[in-house]
Amino acid sequence: MSSNKFPGVAIVGMGCTRFGDHWDRSADDLVIDAVQEALASAGGIAIDDIDAFWLGTAVTGQSGLVLSRPLKLQNKPVTRVENMCATGSEAVRNACYAVASGAYDVVMAVGVEKLKDSNMTGLVIPTAPTDGSEVDLTAPAMFSFIVPAYAEKYGIPLETMREALSHIGSKNHANGALNERAHFQRQVSEATISAAPTIAGDLNVFDCSGISDGAAAAIICRIEDVPRYTTNPMYVRALALAVGAGTGATDTEYDYTTFPEVVASANDAYRQAGITDPATEISMAEVHDCFTPTELVLMEDMGFSERGGAIADVLAGRYDLDGDLPINPDGGLKSFGHPIGASGLRMLFEMWLQFRGEAGERQIEDPKLGMTHNLGGQPGEVVSFVSIVGAEPG
Repeated sequence: MSSNKFPGVAIVGMGCTRFGDHWDRSADDLVIDAVQEALASAGGIAIDDIDAFWLGTAVTGQSGLVLSRPLKLQNKPVTRVENMCATGSEAVRNACYAVASGAYDVVMAVGVEKLKDSNMTGLVIPTAPTDGSEVDLTAPAMFSFIVPAYAEKYGIPLETMREALSHIGSKNHANGALNERAHFQRQVSEATISAAPTIAGDLNVFDCSGISDGAAAAIICRIEDVPRYTTNPMYVRALALAVGAGTGATDTEYDYTTFPEVVASANDAYRQAGITDPATEISMAEVHDCFTPTELVLMEDMGFSERGGAIADVLAGRYDLDGDLPINPDGGLKSFGHPIGASGLRMLFEMWLQFRGEAGERQIEDPKLGMTHNLGGQPGEVVSFVSIVGAEPG
């Protein structure tokens, strides 16, 4: 799979709410806050000056009315998209293509989810009932298969696996403790994580991301129009989406130590952005750490670690905030939770802050290229999105 070189667009405004238990706030409230912040950061552009809107939400509502009502939009094109956990990223992808094609001059992508009062636990992933079967495993159970499979394939003792998974969880919570917008803003030691009660296979409570509420928004235009809105934009260098055939559960060759869709989407994004060595050319990445073994495997699928080498790299601190390639500098899903429609845009918001030098104690020195990544589904049955963004247009 290969896309053509992405023509390039720019994000000229972004907003993001604090993620958390917003029992006293509606989805409308969250949308309004994120959108107003985005408009203010794009030179105070008026909402009526936005040509078209893309809304990512999985379960909070249907149709463009979810966005048009709180924003009081009058007869604007508003498209609601859903693509499992890549829903927010899908809104961005479609919005970027709209301005790149010339159909519109300036557009907005918004992601929102209100899960805490929706009865959604995140524990069950429904599969389209096209084959007569039904999923009866929880998401933690599905992703727990990675741990013994990876350990057996590479001869890693389970005790060492535990050390690496606890390091990933502790790292992301340490980053989140530096982020005022994170749901969980406290450090959690590796010892605490290792001692937590298990809930599925070898996964314990701290190996899993939480449920949360939140919203985020981005304003996007073509590169030549950037001076109208800001002197400090973030450039979109690549957008890639890969959706597998969903045969992993019945494919005897699939071994639960990789996500082929992630490999495909990452390689496509690298081709679009002209990246030949992601391990050294990418400055930072926000990846889909729905479970700690997911982040471990992603380091190899994205070409950051050699196959079987992610354990050593994780334990050596390569992906820590002060490491060679910081992963999830904002705290990731472990600290933010996962309000599905908002997560992809939240990841881009961290890139936005980092490139503008506004990330505070999490600031990475002189970042050049950043990656964001979402995956939805389960091992063997995944949708995967990758973006490459940068401070320069490329």
